[in-house]
Amino acid sequence: MSSYTTLAACYDEFTEDVKYTKWADYLTALFKKHGEETREILDLACGTGSLSLILAERGYEVIGTDASEEMLSVAQSKAWATSLSVPPMFLHQDMENLDLYGTVDAAVCCLDSLNYLTSFDSLRRTFGRLKHFIRPGGLFIFDVNTEAKFKFLDGRAFLRESDEFFCTWSAEYDKENKLSTFCYDIFRKCEELWEREQELHTERAHTNDEIISALESSSFELLAKYGELSDALPKEDEHRIFYVAKRL
Repeated sequence: MSSYTTLAACYDEFTEDVKYTKWADYLTALFKKHGEETREILDLACGTGSLSLILAERGYEVIGTDASEEMLSVAQSKAWATSLSVPPMFLHQDMENLDLYGTVDAAVCCLDSLNYLTSFDSLRRTFGRLKHFIRPGGLFIFDVNTEAKFKFLDGRAFLRESDEFFCTWSAEYDKENKLSTFCYDIFRKCEELWEREQELHTERAHTNDEIISALESSSFELLAKYGELSDALPKEDEHRIFYVAKRL
């Protein structure tokens, strides 16, 4: 089963610990620190739209794209339930084939979504598409899980549960290919029975050199790197790194 099919229905329940408001605060601060005026934002790989909606509430015009129809369905339902005069526009597109109607002032790609690109070529193609849709001088802000995080997760197992869902997942890291595989067992309550589904997710540990190379070959200039939701440089064993780049 492909990623974020069954998991989409319980994704928000199982990520309640993600402080999206704090993420939005952080991104807004980076817009002001590194960019010019930012009004239109692309939320690349937007998932269930939680971050997109918060940014829209703050007055930004937001386009959210994602490869998962199931995740976008949840995002659209959440948007319909708001009173936003200009809710986000959600589009079904994968990162490597991004195709917008015009340019935006900035793009963000959060929660290690770029790690789902499992080769350097895929990363370079994605950045190559983005250069067409971020205006010159606009920002591209993204985060990646590091190899240190994947090594930390290797061999570990986790459990999440709610009234309707029960989910276990484990991680296995292939150091040679820099690929981390996550196996999810998802049990959904259906009347008195529990239905079981499985999903496999694979993420790649992109190196710093690869990221810089992909940015430079796609007309982006790296402005800064930060530790997780921090204004300080990444530590040696940082689990998540933020990159801020400018479209030339």
